[in-house]
Amino acid sequence: MLSDPLLTTRREDGWDIPLLVWRTRRPLRTVSSAPLGGGIGVRRWVLNATVPMSYHRDDPAEHLTELARQLGLDGPGVGLLTGVDVGEVVTRTDTGVQVWATVGLGIPIPAAAPAAPVAAQRVGTVNIVAYLPTRLGDAALVNAVATATEAKAQAIAELGLPGTGTPTDAVTVLCPPNGPVSPYGGPRSEWGAPLARAVHAAVLAVGTDTVVPWSDRLRV
Repeated sequence: MLSDPLLTTRREDGWDIPLLVWRTRRPLRTVSSAPLGGGIGVRRWVLNATVPMSYHRDDPAEHLTELARQLGLDGPGVGLLTGVDVGEVVTRTDTGVQVWATVGLGIPIPAAAPAAPVAAQRVGTVNIVAYLPTRLGDAALVNAVATATEAKAQAIAELGLPGTGTPTDAVTVLCPPNGPVSPYGGPRSEWGAPLARAVHAAVLAVGTDTVVPWSDRLRV
């Protein structure tokens, strides 16, 4: 089981900026699209860090590595970034599957939409971290990412928003490294179904409320 994350802050550019940290009791099999620790492998921690909307670093993996070092996180891990206040994380559980989501929809876009000037977009980020209590094979892990993404897109559609997500969304799925292997992660599989329901519920819980980026609140 993956414990609830610790909410803490780091001092950066004169601000106390929030971040969430999951420390695993043992290394977990992981698949992720995060800028740090992406791909499939064994990971020991997950970090979801708020950044200001003016964030301009072009080395996010190095930045996240620095943050992990400051927090004393050892070994391989996953690092995520978002403009949302991660203290507003939404948690949902379904049949043993745990999901944590930080949801900043901004102006979601259809995945196949024509490219638009950056200035015309109010970019947000939806970061999803999920724990499944059974070991998944490689194909099932990849399928679980697709399932979580489909459930997120379903929730966005039900909210009446014109898109499938934002350009910077990321998904991380963790599971035990040992035990019988579950070969499937699709939305009608034993573990994909509760994953889909939990992700859908977490994103839907934010509703159509306007999520003010963390850094914008400092100007209010």
